[in-house]
Amino acid sequence: MKTFVPKKGDIEKMWWVINADGKILGRLATRVAVLLRGKNKPQFSNFLDTGDFVIVINAEKVAVTGRKLAKKEYFSHSQYPGGLKTEVLEKLLARKPEEVIKRAVWGMIPKNKLGRSVYKKLKVYRGPTHPHEAQNPKEYTF
Repeated sequence: MKTFVPKKGDIEKMWWVINADGKILGRLATRVAVLLRGKNKPQFSNFLDTGDFVIVINAEKVAVTGRKLAKKEYFSHSQYPGGLKTEVLEKLLARKPEEVIKRAVWGMIPKNKLGRSVYKKLKVYRGPTHPHEAQNPKEYTF
């Protein structure tokens, strides 16, 4: 019996809209990562991009549990000596709520060429509107 490998023409890309209002950040990010990779499809292949496009709206209303708002820190470094910058989740959510969801999803996809192409299919918006109505996205429910 031969192994089935989907061709590029066999893979159907869909558009999904996920409302992040009241959803827990980690659980939301895992669902988004699964949709982006295509792990929910029967023709999933770990070396091909079989996933769908995902639009996340209401990023500013995402929820976290415990004391993560005050304790969770995000790091960035300028690659210069002493260039480490830290920011608490509460301040990052106030300043750039899209970045919080993007970083959570980025941690759940592969760090290679395939992962970078998968990550480009993620669109995150602060409010309830998005400019992708022409793609006829479907509402994804948990």
